[in-house]
Amino acid sequence: GTVVESGGGSVQPGGSLRLSCETSGFTADYYALMWFRQAPGSEREGVSCISSTMGTGYAYSVKDRFTISRDNQQKSIYLQMTSMKVEDAGVYYCATAMKRFCGDTWAAQDNIKYWGEGTLVTVSP
Repeated sequence: GTVVESGGGSVQPGGSLRLSCETSGFTADYYALMWFRQAPGSEREGVSCISSTMGTGYAYSVKDRFTISRDNQQKSIYLQMTSMKVEDAGVYYCATAMKRFCGDTWAAQDNIKYWGEGTLVTVSP
């Protein structure tokens, strides 16, 4: 299976961007899917998770600004980012550990089965 991100680009602080992640080769609608990001010089961190039953989880730093969603017919998930900040910049990755639910530890990056190549987001004036 694979996951492929798209939608990255450059945006000014306060702006918005929508990322997409298209899955293939596995029954994605049965599993939770996640977004991670990695800023230059920093470790990769969890951003958001959406479960097979549409439950969601967010990192505290993006809560109320980012919205994760999924379209099972399109075998895709999305990340709508609004009120973006300079610290939101980085490479955004889509991933799945092939578990049905996000749980409390989705951001720990344990047992990730598929990682995407990432899509670059830059935020600058």
